[in-house]
Parts: sequence; C-alpha cells; structure tokens
Amino acid sequence: MNESKIILDLCGGTGAWSKPYKEAGYEVINVTLPEYDVRTFEPPENVYGILAAPPCTQFSFARTHAKKPRNLDEGLEIVLACFKIIWQCQKRISKDTTKTPPLKFWCLENPYGMLNWFLGYPTFTFQPYEFGDGYSKKTCLWGRFNVPKKLEKFERKYNKKFDKLLMSELREIRSIGDLVFANPKTRQELRGITPPKFAQAFFEANK
Repeated sequence: MNESKIILDLCGGTGAWSKPYKEAGYEVINVTLPEYDVRTFEPPENVYGILAAPPCTQFSFARTHAKKPRNLDEGLEIVLACFKIIWQCQKRISKDTTKTPPLKFWCLENPYGMLNWFLGYPTFTFQPYEFGDGYSKKTCLWGRFNVPKKLEKFERKYNKKFDKLLMSELREIRSIGDLVFANPKTRQELRGITPPKFAQAFFEANK
C-alpha cells in the first residue's frame, strides 16, 4: 500500500531522513546531485510528502573560518528551489472547494542560523539528544507536519556539541554504514546527515 505514496527528499544527500520511509515501502525520490538538481527538478503527480534539507553552509553561525565570504544569495537559491517544488505540489488541488491539501506533510530543515532571518520562527526546534542521538546540534524545522515526539527522559551526558566530536565518534553515532550512498569523509558531509533516531520519530508522526 505504501508503494503508491511518493516521498520527495530534496537535497537528501545520504538519504538518512527518508530512510524510514524507504524501509516502509514508500517510493522515495532523492533529489540530490549528480542525478537530480533541485533547481530544475519537476515533481511527479500525486506526491505524498516532502522532506527538504537545503545546505546550511551559507546560513550557519558556525561558519567563522571560511576562506570565501558568506554568500546568502547562493544559499537562498536552493531554499527557494525547494519551496518552488513544495508550492508546485501543494497547489495541485482537485477542485475549488477542497479543504484538504494535496501534500500530507512538508518540512524544511536547517540548523539554527541565519535562515531564521528569512523564514521567521520555526515550527519546531530540537536537539538530536532529545530523540536519543548522542550529541547536540540545535536544528529548526519549518512547514506543515505533525510534530515528532521527543523522549520524556534523555541522557544529559549525550549533549556534547557536534563540533567537539571526533571523526570516529561522528561515524559511530550517525550509523554511517547503514546509509544509502557512499560514506561521507569530511566533517561538513557528516554534519549534514539527519540524526537517525530523529528521522524515525519524524516518520512515526508523519506516515
């Protein structure tokens, strides 16, 4: 039954966020270079839900030692491309009197940073350790979705900041071996991977 439900994973990279959907039999389209360019991608009909994770490089407050100046236009180009796809799917109403949106859910994710200046206050914010992933990295979600349930109790010892973790620790907590594509090799690539336990909680709330 789920195979008829299409999930778009925009700028999905390793496919970590959409992995629970893929495992549950949904048709997942990972709109990621080099196969797909989010700026030119044309969404199919009857999209069920959309996950969007545009690169945070230009918006991150952690970007303090970059060799090139911050280019917000470059970052916003991808964000706007994600929204264009979301809007294109959301406006496909069957009749003028409909009160049910075409998309079951849509969600755009980015670490806490300058993107808040443009999108306003997020719908939901979380720390990975609040779902059982062993580190901290304040993350914002915007969109129309059911809020995933945080753990009632979590280990405070797991709130070590992402940027303080060793590469070996990063690989362990992010379950790199289980991901869809080739293993990331840099901190930046690892940083962009959605925390697996959060991804599962989001799926449980938005099936």
